[in-house]
Amino acid sequence: MDPKNIKKEYTNGEVTIVWQSGKCTHSGNCVRNNPDVFKPKEQPWITPENSTTDKIIETVKKCPSGALSFYLNDK
Repeated sequence: MDPKNIKKEYTNGEVTIVWQSGKCTHSGNCVRNNPDVFKPKEQPWITPENSTTDKIIETVKKCPSGALSFYLNDK
């Protein structure tokens, strides 16, 4: 795997956020739209348990590069 394109998943139990580092253009949309979840200076930098599923989906859809995507978990 290319170390420059890391793929990680983060879940709150209902929705899973998929982040692909190689696609990220650092637009900052995620941080501005949902700073409770997206904290680039922290590890892990995505903490979906800090937000609602609807707000997470709304934020991920604003990612211009496609670095962030999501899928709903099976209940």
